Amino acid sequence: MANNKNSKDEPRKVSISNRRARFDFEIVDRFEAGVQLSGSEAKSLRNGGGSLVDAYAMERKGQLYIVGMHITPYDKAGYERPDPYRERKLLMHRREIDKLLGQVATKGMTLVPTRVYFNARGWAKVEVGLARGKKQYDKRESIKKRDQERDIARDFKTR
Repeated sequence: MANNKNSKDEPRKVSISNRRARFDFEIVDRFEAGVQLSGSEAKSLRNGGGSLVDAYAMERKGQLYIVGMHITPYDKAGYERPDPYRERKLLMHRREIDKLLGQVATKGMTLVPTRVYFNARGWAKVEVGLARGKKQYDKRESIKKRDQERDIARDFKTR
């Protein structure tokens, strides 16, 4: 039984990632959530037509919504094209939502989408990170560390 592969073990195809969120925020914990899409939005995401820049998650009436996520309209869609910047509902269990909202309220954290991908079953998923904002000096440390790692990799490559 230990050698059997589950559908969760299969590699996931990443469609969109939010690299800016990793720079601006310290991601403390990550959660997987489904996202409510129309048919043409799902096709556009499969083609890589979307952006998570300036996107965040917010609570409204006990539900989580992703705001600011841009999905380009699918060019072969019919007459009905949804708004590219509309709010999309995140699909999570009630206990997970309550846990996240409790941590956001008490610890002063925020919910930031880090990536959108399709799982092994073909469902669109959003990885939401529970994040704490970085200070300016933390960002400088991140840049310094990244430059050092790049220099080390360059030195090993030339040897």
